[in-house]
Amino acid sequence: MRTMTASEAKQGFANLIDTASREPVVIQRQKRDIAVVLSMAEYQRLTRLNIGEFQRFCDRIGARAADTGFDEAKLAALLAPDA
Repeated sequence: MRTMTASEAKQGFANLIDTASREPVVIQRQKRDIAVVLSMAEYQRLTRLNIGEFQRFCDRIGARAADTGFDEAKLAALLAPDA
């Protein structure tokens, strides 16, 4: 992973884009990491991973709820405004 200062990134924007197409680039300001520039392919890969992990989490919680007898009718009753 390459690191650039914010000034280098600003002055060499074309270089930043070219480098980011091959590997993530960390942008630093005052020796602190402030951003990462990724290729679109890498961003999409990470997004798909996050969506998949969230779906697995929801499936686990749903299975636990079903195991305890919690169903859609009970959920609706909990979410219904007080009458």
